[in-house]
Amino acid sequence: MAHTQPQLDTSPPVSDEIRQTTCYMCACRCGINVHMKTDEDGQKKVAYIEGNRDHPVNKGVLCAKGSAGIMQHNAPSRLRAPMKRVGPRGSGKFEEISWDEALDIAAGWLEPIREDNPEKLAFFTGRDQSQSFTSFWAQNFGTCNYAAHGGFCSVNMATAGIYTMGGAFWEFGQPDWDHTKLFMLFGVAEDHDSNPIKMGIGKIKARGARVIGVNPIRSGYNAVADDWVGITPGTDGLFILALVHVLMKAGKIDLEYLSQFTNAPVLVNQDPDSADFGLFLRDDHGAPLVINRKTGQLAPFDMHGVRPDLGGSFELNGITHVSVFQLMAQRYLSDDYAPEAVAERCGISAKRIRAIAAELARVAFDEAFELDQEWTDFRGETHKTMKGRPVAMHSMRGVSAHANGFQTCRALHVLQILLGTVEAPGGFRFKPPYPKPVEAHPAPHCRVTPNKPLDGPHLGFVHGPEHLALKTDGSPARIDKAFTWENPMSSHGLMHMVISNAHAGDPYKIDTLFMYMANMSWNSSMNTRGVMEMLTDTDDNGDYVIPRIIYSDAYSSEMVAYADLILPDTTYLERHDCISLLDRPICEADGAADAIRWPVVEPDRDVRGFQTVLVQLANKMKLPGFTHEDGTAKWQDYADYIVNHERKPGIGPLAGFRGEDGSKVGRGEVNPEQLDKYIENGGFFVEHIPAEASYFKPWNMAYQDWAVNLGLFDSPQPYLFQLYVEPLRKFQLAAEGHGERQPPEHLRARIKETMDPLPIWYETDQQGNDGFTVNALTQRPMAMYHSWGTQNAWLRQIHGRNPLYVPTKLMRENHLSDGDWARVTSPHGEITVPVMEMAALNENTVWTWNAIGKRKGAWALEENAPEATKGFLLNHLIHELLPPKGDGLRWANSDPITGQAAWFDLKVKIEKAAAPQDLDESQPVVEPQTSPVGTGPKDLTWKVGK
Repeated sequence: MAHTQPQLDTSPPVSDEIRQTTCYMCACRCGINVHMKTDEDGQKKVAYIEGNRDHPVNKGVLCAKGSAGIMQHNAPSRLRAPMKRVGPRGSGKFEEISWDEALDIAAGWLEPIREDNPEKLAFFTGRDQSQSFTSFWAQNFGTCNYAAHGGFCSVNMATAGIYTMGGAFWEFGQPDWDHTKLFMLFGVAEDHDSNPIKMGIGKIKARGARVIGVNPIRSGYNAVADDWVGITPGTDGLFILALVHVLMKAGKIDLEYLSQFTNAPVLVNQDPDSADFGLFLRDDHGAPLVINRKTGQLAPFDMHGVRPDLGGSFELNGITHVSVFQLMAQRYLSDDYAPEAVAERCGISAKRIRAIAAELARVAFDEAFELDQEWTDFRGETHKTMKGRPVAMHSMRGVSAHANGFQTCRALHVLQILLGTVEAPGGFRFKPPYPKPVEAHPAPHCRVTPNKPLDGPHLGFVHGPEHLALKTDGSPARIDKAFTWENPMSSHGLMHMVISNAHAGDPYKIDTLFMYMANMSWNSSMNTRGVMEMLTDTDDNGDYVIPRIIYSDAYSSEMVAYADLILPDTTYLERHDCISLLDRPICEADGAADAIRWPVVEPDRDVRGFQTVLVQLANKMKLPGFTHEDGTAKWQDYADYIVNHERKPGIGPLAGFRGEDGSKVGRGEVNPEQLDKYIENGGFFVEHIPAEASYFKPWNMAYQDWAVNLGLFDSPQPYLFQLYVEPLRKFQLAAEGHGERQPPEHLRARIKETMDPLPIWYETDQQGNDGFTVNALTQRPMAMYHSWGTQNAWLRQIHGRNPLYVPTKLMRENHLSDGDWARVTSPHGEITVPVMEMAALNENTVWTWNAIGKRKGAWALEENAPEATKGFLLNHLIHELLPPKGDGLRWANSDPITGQAAWFDLKVKIEKAAAPQDLDESQPVVEPQTSPVGTGPKDLTWKVGK
């Protein structure tokens, strides 16, 4: 009897229509296909989300977060309408109002500030995707007080990279996945850039390449690494400089690369009595000078035919000048950096440090290769091939969120450069619009004038004390004290200091705090309980110390209850966004790319995209920049702005489909149909880099010319990598008594010690930590991003609670077993939480997942939700100020150079505790909030269409 196979439809239709846009479940910005179905009322609804196979970022791959976007879009916690507070601040009691009333209230508060003193507005945004636009709005309002979340996230990584080599990891560059043979990660969690890294690791492992993971915690990428290095937190810089020591001592560095493409041969003044001590010797045009090996004479670094001498010394006017390379050799060949001298502090044996250095050298030099591709450098010399060094590195917040993070990140970049792997085949590659020299970025501006725009961009890169944001009396110009002697190179601002400074009136009082998507009363704040008290504190008259708070969010987060006026945002599937080359583009190393989001569905609530609300507020207040000379508005909403705004003639937020017929790229006239073209193209645009321009971009004239044509630069910008960062030395000189602007006495020693122009390492253990000897860290899981992920009905099933992970050694010492409770204390606070044993963990480090814990009443979760009972935050143990150290001052818990929040310097002690009496809940229990959206349904189920 014949057997017949059943006829199965293995690919049933899941939708009536596919709309392509950009994911926003993390900062990866993958392309997605949003499958739509028509419901019983004839409305198009989201039925399913998958990856877009044509997209340059993810090529169809989508993670759990991306797929779960459907639950984010339908979350019960979504805000429904504008609201004004009707109960005490923090109570969560609001009244819904119309948008007309909301905009009238906001403008009524903001217009008098602008007319009197614009600095009284502090406007700070979280991880929004439109910082070029929000900064444009703040600049035209006239306040100097604007920044985004980078100051408490990874400004050390970005700033160190840009000062050292013109770009950094993450959005600035990526490994050369096609040629890398050894990939080394430092402090990388799985929430950022997860799909490209997963795809890349899969690609290189298939070729037999090795992966080395340096992280106190072995999870995610480190779990699949061939070699895991469970380093002691905060000692990465010491470990890296020990690798530098071994490589330099063995002569395993790329001398040709160093002499041609870095400032290693640049001459440095060595006269301690000179006002230029430690600065570069320059010609009359300001070009740094080297010794030409051909002639033995001085020459500008970029002279045609020059052969810079790495070991040179030159006496001029009685002053000796030596090369940067000589200064590096003097420092890093010291026994202070020998593996045997650093092993105990790093928690890595000297033998292992030497083995890792040997492996880096072996792959970089013994497995070097050449691509048969001719290119011409900025000195006019043509190279017949492109020489590859197949060692690539990647790093993120784990090494940067320490008080020595800036110098650690610098050390990591110097390690890459010494091996000759940056922008070489097989190494680390920049993504457009990077690389570009630090001089191509603006300096920060802070001059406030009533009824006028600010005098320039808020954020930027200082080149010396002359660029600090100080008032004429020397006091900080900004509420967060960015760009001051306390943290001179704070290129992203200090968001974690805004509320505490505003509450203290230091350096001055503000009138209105305006925030977007910044959960500062919970997981985004150091000193969580203290910040909640600051937001609700009143003065002797009973008025709030921070008089007015405007807040915008899509969801009923913990921060919502502390606002006086709520401007509800849409979900990412309901609004326009611009992922721009002016901001945070989606480029890959082989091409310039940007993208949009667009309303694939219309909101079913009375909400508006935040950027559109800013346009409407600007129009209401007739802000310059947003207003024609006749007083009419330039743009009606954010989509109108995206298409029609030009930063300079022919350069707008989007690079693709420019010109009247959409045929121009990068530079071109406004195209009214531009957004439609993007939608037709899958929501993105890519312009590929020519093969001859693919590598050595900072020095490759084919790349420089391509970048000019695209509008990234107005003229070619070749430059040298800065192993020795001269602006740091200028701050040291000021601290030593030179120049017109000098630091206050109590900061002189710290500036001299920390702002070294060559990378250094220094201890970050907080003063007042006696008895607190265990490192405590947080890390984000691959299935979560910022706090909004833990309200997601699908993602909650993966991470609904978070134990404290404790290494085997500490479990045994404290007689702990899985499920026991432990009391964890720091100099600032105490928590009592459940523990789990983890063997693959640095033996003196405890950690937990970040932002899982929720406050009762927030996010439309039930009061007994695991996130609100078993979930917890380490934030209760952290403070924005360090413990007192006996000098009468409270020092910021930040990197002294950039001001980055030093989240990962936390030290604690741990001891076994009885299970809490009250409902078996993690402690402390913060009293519930009243939610303006109530609690979601017990079962979140629905079916779209038939």
